[in-house]
Amino acid sequence: MGVVVVSGTGTEIGKTVVTAAVAAAAAAQGRTVAVLKPAQTGLSQGEPGDAQEAARLAGPGVTAVELARFPEPLAPATAARRAGMAPVGPHEIADAAAKLAGEHDLVLVEGAGGLLVRFDGAGGTLADAARLLGAPVLVVAPAGLGTLNATALTTEALRARSLEALGVVVGSWPAVPDLAARCNVADLPESAGAALLGAVPDGSGSLAPEAFRAAAPGWLAPALGGSWDVDAFAADVAPVG
Repeated sequence: MGVVVVSGTGTEIGKTVVTAAVAAAAAAQGRTVAVLKPAQTGLSQGEPGDAQEAARLAGPGVTAVELARFPEPLAPATAARRAGMAPVGPHEIADAAAKLAGEHDLVLVEGAGGLLVRFDGAGGTLADAARLLGAPVLVVAPAGLGTLNATALTTEALRARSLEALGVVVGSWPAVPDLAARCNVADLPESAGAALLGAVPDGSGSLAPEAFRAAAPGWLAPALGGSWDVDAFAADVAPVG
């Protein structure tokens, strides 16, 4: 996996922390890692963005790259237009990721919001960048009610574009999961048509970086460089009855 695109089923569901966890697990194996954030929205210049936050958690050797920043918390195409700035399109994303892949063992491209959010005025999306790169897409999903439909729609959109869904990671697993979350552990792979590859505990992004790096491999399946066992996890959280 030279390049992996990280997309969510929506926004604010843990993409950055999952990206950091995958980066940390790869770095622990001695791999060189870069995190690419094509378009950071909703932050002013000087504030740490998602790529910087992922690198902070994952380790000092992880490279953080941001292609563009727009101040308003909107879809990248809209934020760029309102700021009077040039957008970042799929070809620019793919070119930047390919360049980083020539210098790193693993490049993680973290999207903005969901898979089909527009990046430019021509309607270019993260899916288009993944297609140009020939890269698999890791889907980050929430744990609870509503996630089955959103995850199925995302993976269906990937298949419609002949893109590979690498798997699904729950971006924020609650300390006390409700019935829907516990049932979804078994139901998500079937709905998604892709393997469940991890569950990152809620609040993990607030851990000290050293603690985060030590714990990250335990949240991710071997396919992502970790030791997490989906069968053991599902048995542990399975609802009674």
